[in-house]
Amino acid sequence: MTTGLKTPSNYYIALITSFPPRPITNEAELIATQTQINSILDKGKLTNDDRDYLKVLGLLVYDYENKHEPMPLLKGFELVQALLEESNLQPKDLIPIFETETAVLDILNGKRQLTTEQINKLAALFQLAPNAFFEVENTV
Repeated sequence: MTTGLKTPSNYYIALITSFPPRPITNEAELIATQTQINSILDKGKLTNDDRDYLKVLGLLVYDYENKHEPMPLLKGFELVQALLEESNLQPKDLIPIFETETAVLDILNGKRQLTTEQINKLAALFQLAPNAFFEVENTV
């Protein structure tokens, strides 16, 4: 007899019966799992059972994406561009760091390298470690 586990409710049993959580092995299964997640989220007010089930499905999606769709490693100006977009900021919002709009645009277009001071300011703004911005030369 297993101890420490609560007996699942009928609703939870219905969730896992209608869409049994299984490791995701291909793109079609990923899409089906994401569709199931969205259908639960779309209903609005979530129960504890919904949250538990979503955690399981989320872990399956996370595991699949980590193995099959690795995040690209961005450095330097590419990272700055991605962070701007993710943060809903405009290039003009970086003028306090780069001093002029021309300097901001040169950085974003890869025409100018980031200085150590700029890297430290960007790291503080985006709450990242400064080494995330250093471009590494390929030594292969």
